[in-house]
Amino acid sequence: MKQDVYQKVTDKIIADLEKGELTWLKPWSAGNMDGRVLKPLRHNGQAYSGINVLMLWGAAMEAGYCSPYWMTYRQAKELGAHVRKGERGEHVVYAGTVNKTEEQDDGTEEERSFRFMKAYTVFNVDQVEGLPDHYYVKPEPVIDPAQRDETADRFFAATGANVRHGGNRAYYIGGSDHVQMPVFECFRSPEAYYATLAHELTHWTKHPKRLDREFGRKKWGDEGYAREELVAELGAAFLCADLGLTPEAGTDHAAYIQSWLKVLKNDKRAIFSAAAYAQKAADFLHGLQPRADTQTEAEEGVAA
Repeated sequence: MKQDVYQKVTDKIIADLEKGELTWLKPWSAGNMDGRVLKPLRHNGQAYSGINVLMLWGAAMEAGYCSPYWMTYRQAKELGAHVRKGERGEHVVYAGTVNKTEEQDDGTEEERSFRFMKAYTVFNVDQVEGLPDHYYVKPEPVIDPAQRDETADRFFAATGANVRHGGNRAYYIGGSDHVQMPVFECFRSPEAYYATLAHELTHWTKHPKRLDREFGRKKWGDEGYAREELVAELGAAFLCADLGLTPEAGTDHAAYIQSWLKVLKNDKRAIFSAAAYAQKAADFLHGLQPRADTQTEAEEGVAA
């Protein structure tokens, strides 16, 4: 266990460095307690220390958590709350010393101290529902909620995708089959929100029970990853055009440009293939919408 913990932390920091990120310098990108960078906090407000700070900063950055608070499953339950189904926790470690009395060859007893390290699992408050209000970070709104687009909202709701709001990062998780989005009010414009949601829902279509799209991705930034991101980018552009929205470039596009260029330079058919996959994804999402004749009948029924 001790070796695994060390290896896990080391591997995480190496992976961050390979992406050009410093785990200990960029723990939060938005919404963290009035913009102040805090150490991760236990449920009682006590700060973590040592390697646990790096482990939880890295986990928060990767998942886009806004809250600095972390707690065990039992602690959440004791507070009358619950960890959302399908959420995965993060390991933290506890180092301590145990004393043991050993009998020597001459019959005398000698007390020795042994150091040990234990790992246990904690969850970020953004993964927990039902906690007292003071645990939750309330981000300052950037845009007015009244600027929502009803047509776009209906379209995305009709897909039936499990879309959760919270944190400061958008992503799709295949294991739990859900899309995570920051709240609408945190985006710089309505178009930015809907373009981001369209991007993530294009990823959502790749699930085996939907379009079963797989490019052989093995790690962040490899060719398979770049191809899937290109499909999601084009899919979002197609959907925004269909919905009459002007898509906006995401803040993370610069990180993908070089990998996209590499794919396109190595394969002259790549953009054609990506466009075809993107169109198929957009068509799939359109296919989840209520039929026009059904909608008309429902409206007539209400009118009657």
